[in-house]
Amino acid sequence: MLKKIYILFKIARKLSKSEALKVIAKIHQPPKIIIFLSNLLSFSLSNSSRKDNLSDEEKLCNSIQDMGTTFIKLGQFLATRPDIIGEELSKQLEKLQDKLPPFSNDRAKNILKKNIGEKSFNSVINFSEPVAAASIAQVHKAQINDNGVIKDVAIKVLRPDIKKIFNEEIDALMLLAYIIENFAKKTKRLKLVDVVFLLKEITNHEMDLRFEAAAANEFFDNTKNDAGFRVPKIYWSFTGEEVLTLDWIDGVSIREKEIIKLKKIDVSIIASDIIQHFLRHAVRDGFFHADMHQGNLFIDNSGHIVPIDFGIMGRIDKLNRRYLAEILYGFIKRDYKKVAEVHIQAGLVPQNVQVDELAQALRSIGEPIFGQSVKEISGGKLLTQLFEITEKFNMQTQPQLLLLQKTMVVVEGVARKLNPDTNIWETSKPVLEKWLKETKDPINNLSDTLKESSEVLKKLPELPKIMEKANQALTFLASGQIPQNSKSYSALEEKRSEIKSFRNQSIIGLLLLVFLGIIVF
Repeated sequence: MLKKIYILFKIARKLSKSEALKVIAKIHQPPKIIIFLSNLLSFSLSNSSRKDNLSDEEKLCNSIQDMGTTFIKLGQFLATRPDIIGEELSKQLEKLQDKLPPFSNDRAKNILKKNIGEKSFNSVINFSEPVAAASIAQVHKAQINDNGVIKDVAIKVLRPDIKKIFNEEIDALMLLAYIIENFAKKTKRLKLVDVVFLLKEITNHEMDLRFEAAAANEFFDNTKNDAGFRVPKIYWSFTGEEVLTLDWIDGVSIREKEIIKLKKIDVSIIASDIIQHFLRHAVRDGFFHADMHQGNLFIDNSGHIVPIDFGIMGRIDKLNRRYLAEILYGFIKRDYKKVAEVHIQAGLVPQNVQVDELAQALRSIGEPIFGQSVKEISGGKLLTQLFEITEKFNMQTQPQLLLLQKTMVVVEGVARKLNPDTNIWETSKPVLEKWLKETKDPINNLSDTLKESSEVLKKLPELPKIMEKANQALTFLASGQIPQNSKSYSALEEKRSEIKSFRNQSIIGLLLLVFLGIIVF
């Protein structure tokens, strides 16, 4: 626990010395106690106040990069929202995408050999220097002998010791989340500890590249008939826990807008296709790429959208897919009463909420959107209104939908940079209409019913247990909490107990570290 406090102290000190508060103050005025603590943490007896030409945003960006994987991932997300953090900081944070220092080729080859074995390793030729280095892994171009056929591939290799580093950081952040929840009671509804814990679980999955390979393989099967969208093939004989091998993509990063135009590819069509493919995968398959920032999307020579990096994938169950589609389509049709009813049915707001009152509040968000392009919509104002409404109607944070919410924001940001005139509502309409029509089709419904009935008959002796689990799942859906009968819940409760038992010692230790740190650092 002391190590977590020490890591937290180092994070806070780095942020304070980077003058992060100046950047935050440009957007939101922080409380006086935060200003005081920041000034205290940034104090140094060494008086090394050398002047440089870096802006406040550049200093903050450099600090985030120095703090490692967890914070780089946070920075990558914030880079897509200049409306929240400002244009200058957004431009600086974009540098965090795929631009980290690589580790040596010798270490990468040793990891590769350990994971795929000597026989497969000897089939790898022309293993290049790193072509991209990100927060969790780096990528090399190579060729493999696949049953007598030489193929160009990308080999992704996990950074050495990254799991240990990440888990130490995330445990420290969980302690910070607990402290914030206890000192700022209004943040309890945001379930910060739950969210950080889920981030830990998700990212630990991302750090086992066999899971990523399986996700890419499933994504390939789901999307192989989607026109204009292509998922690279996985080579299992050259894949392991720390290594992933897949087709090499000859194409251009989606951030290279001018180069794409020179290839006679219509960027406005690409912008619309990105939104439509994301929605199609979410509502049709319930399985979507949940890290669709610019560094993870390429356009190949045929004009296809090619995603890479399948470490973070999202899933939505059939019931939530239905609610999602109904809510989005309700906004598009400007049927706010229907949207309000769906919110109540889904358990997103308490059952005692007045439908008409919620509909009126939703109308205040929806009406300013229609007839405007993305660039004309005030994202900051929209987020402010949404926050006010969720607080007013006691809408709980839904941890299981955080990936979906985040990805929708990122996809909109990518589309905006390609074509500022893209209207996300008009683009979404045909995809949602098609899916809702298909799910209401009597033939499809009959097929689903027969399939589900068959499964129920097979498991009839277990029906009481199934009904109990279904009830727990519905409670989870309504409350946004981790299911109490799951391993994740047990692990989370164990972590909560550990943090609570050390609460007093943590506060004392933190104070000691503050004063020691001022002297030592």
